[in-house]
Amino acid sequence: MPHLSRRHVLSLLPAAGLLAVIPPVRAAAGVDHGRLVANAVAIYAGTPEVNARPEVAGKLAAVLRTARQRLDALDGAGANELFAGVSLGGDDVNLRLSFQYLYEIALATRTPGGELDGDAAVQRRVIDGLQWLHERHFGDQAKGYYGNWHSWEIGIPTHVSRTLALLAERVRDERPDLTAAYVASMDAYLRNGKDGDVDLDSRFHTGANLADITGNRILQGALTGDDARVDKAISDQATVFATIDPYALQHGVADGYYADGSFIQHHSVAYTGSYGRALLTRVVQTLKTLDGATSTGPDLAGVVYRWVADGFAPLIFEGWMMEIVKGRAVSRTATGYTDVGVIVEAVADLADHVTGDQALALRKYAKFLPAADTAAFVSPVSIARYQAIRDSGVPAEDLNPARRSVAFNAMDRTVHRRPGYAFALARSSDRISKYEYMSGENLMPWFQGDGAYYLYLSGEDQREVFGVDYYTAVSPYRLAGVTAPVEERRTVPELYGRMWYENPGHPLNFTSSSESQNAYVYFPLAENAFSGGATLGEYGVAGMVQSDDAAYAAKQAGLLPDDFVAYQNARATKSWFLLDDEIVVLVADISGQSGRAATTTVDSRIAAPADTITLTGERRDGAAWQAGDTAPPRWIRYANGTRGTAIGYAFLTGQPVEAGVETVTRSRRVVRATNPDTRITKQVFTAAIHHPAAGDVPALAYALVPNATEAALRRYTDGPLSVLANDGRVQAIKHNRLGIVAANVFAAGRHHAERVQIDGPASVIVRSGERTVVAVSDPTMDRDHVTVVLRGASLRLDSADEGVTARRVPGGTEIRVNTHHAHGRTFTATLR
Repeated sequence: MPHLSRRHVLSLLPAAGLLAVIPPVRAAAGVDHGRLVANAVAIYAGTPEVNARPEVAGKLAAVLRTARQRLDALDGAGANELFAGVSLGGDDVNLRLSFQYLYEIALATRTPGGELDGDAAVQRRVIDGLQWLHERHFGDQAKGYYGNWHSWEIGIPTHVSRTLALLAERVRDERPDLTAAYVASMDAYLRNGKDGDVDLDSRFHTGANLADITGNRILQGALTGDDARVDKAISDQATVFATIDPYALQHGVADGYYADGSFIQHHSVAYTGSYGRALLTRVVQTLKTLDGATSTGPDLAGVVYRWVADGFAPLIFEGWMMEIVKGRAVSRTATGYTDVGVIVEAVADLADHVTGDQALALRKYAKFLPAADTAAFVSPVSIARYQAIRDSGVPAEDLNPARRSVAFNAMDRTVHRRPGYAFALARSSDRISKYEYMSGENLMPWFQGDGAYYLYLSGEDQREVFGVDYYTAVSPYRLAGVTAPVEERRTVPELYGRMWYENPGHPLNFTSSSESQNAYVYFPLAENAFSGGATLGEYGVAGMVQSDDAAYAAKQAGLLPDDFVAYQNARATKSWFLLDDEIVVLVADISGQSGRAATTTVDSRIAAPADTITLTGERRDGAAWQAGDTAPPRWIRYANGTRGTAIGYAFLTGQPVEAGVETVTRSRRVVRATNPDTRITKQVFTAAIHHPAAGDVPALAYALVPNATEAALRRYTDGPLSVLANDGRVQAIKHNRLGIVAANVFAAGRHHAERVQIDGPASVIVRSGERTVVAVSDPTMDRDHVTVVLRGASLRLDSADEGVTARRVPGGTEIRVNTHHAHGRTFTATLR
């Protein structure tokens, strides 16, 4: 279905709000509050019919086990505690946990079939706990709102609202004023809002955060019979369904889903795998909560389907969420499989809210993905629904075609998929952050947006190859694909003795949640404009000019305090050409800057200590290459014999490569301050090329060859690949067998790649055959037009995207593309 732009959505709305765009809504008086609360309770506690199913038994046992643990902690509480070991009075995390524990007890008392179901005495203990917390630690506004804003505006209200819904009847009978008291307090703590309500102009009330806040307020409105609250919350949440139009932002909000499937949170962080996942879960829960409680509106479930098909599916490889869209969450111990389990639950539920081909596609996809750990599902109903799909005769089928290349240019990410592997690339620009650090998470993130890439191989347990252990064992200066200066950096806690930079007296007002903290510490933008690429069917090209980040630029301009530390980056111009059997990487204009050397890491991979790792290769003189060899290799092959996987590296230029395997032991706390102090031991393979600080630094070209054999690597000596150009102005390759010429032109003016003349800056792919197909994009997102001239016989335009024209010119055919406000989108034309 077509994307619904935010501008289009808002143009259709009455002044009263967004009720017209979200199902299911009708006049305020028509909201069935009882049904709404019952739906919410069923989501969390299940129903008698569902809970009787054998596949739900594990979830029910976990609910009961957790509740009994919490009751034991309630019994053992000491002074200034509601639960043993959770002291209160100045720690927002402990206060949030206290509310969470009450919710977990309440849940067990409303779970049909559970041993505590309907236990009035236990329910009274929960209500007493709510009363106690409100009187001593929540109701007094002068004493509250310490720590993280999220606890007060989202975390605590989530647990409180759900607990009050679970125990609604008993609270009404025994503490009739308690719900109203909590709602009033939660309104008062909504300090990033406006008049105790959501403020769509607030930078805190966007994307997943907005969905969380409004989901809570829908439930609160139902509990208090407040139609206006329900309607306003539904109206506010509706805004997250609109596709972001970067050229007509509403309320200044850049957070949300884009037309190319990208998802952004914090205005500039690629975040599908964390906040995007949370938003998906929350809006699907809203659809379930409102089902039958209000009238039906437009098909927003269909909008969510597009999120799954175009936004999530490309980023999930054999059940693993790719690292490139997880922000600071890459440092957490939860795995990419766990991330996808949450998505599977949403997919199974969403299949009941869409129809026809979309519903069938979602059921096929839920069956295609590896079996999820349903113990982590939120809802017993979802477990039963998911198992019914797994047991059905629906065939398993990926939402991705087997061969797919996706340019998520709105968030500076690229994904390339083939049977047997997937390649994921993280870029950055003056639009998208280089990395995200926050709250002691992702302590060494400095180069994660500088062209870091991840090559996933089929059949691998990705926990053994990537995830938190990859960032723990691999040096942050040696992430695969990164060109880094030779230097040592210090983490934020090491620099400042706390988790952020503090200087409230400075004109930029550096506090833990200030905009300056975001801009210069937590997720700084890059300084380069060129970051993007084009796709032509299942093939792709991407490029980036590596730059400093915004913090270093601001420090040089004298805008930051003297004690603020900012690091200068290395420089490089990079291209990635995404083909069938290989990914070709070109690197030029390499400099460590300021008299420093630099290193480009071709690959870094980890393996278990007992895995059998073999390195083989061939030197350019034909002799065998081995680890430690200083002669330039023609190719190197890394093989994990234990896992039966291999990657080849075909070097198209003649630099020495430092390659070898070492055993590394580190604690996971080196990447996240609050991780358990778990020491992991890994074999770390690294292949890197050193660039000297002085003198000419030659350009670099190599190909990553997934699942390569030695015979396949030998064929690259006289193989189909040739490098047409590799400098700071143009990087281009030709693949004879595929009939592809692809180029990134970084400089303004006309430049050539064989018979293709390109008016740069631009990314271009030309495939010749019975017909000639051209794909063009503007990676700078600043140009109004891009022109490409195909030299040779005149060609006639057969078909083209809107905004593309063709005409004959002396010596060939000119294709002119209108890229104004295209936001990096690819335009294609077919000629004959």
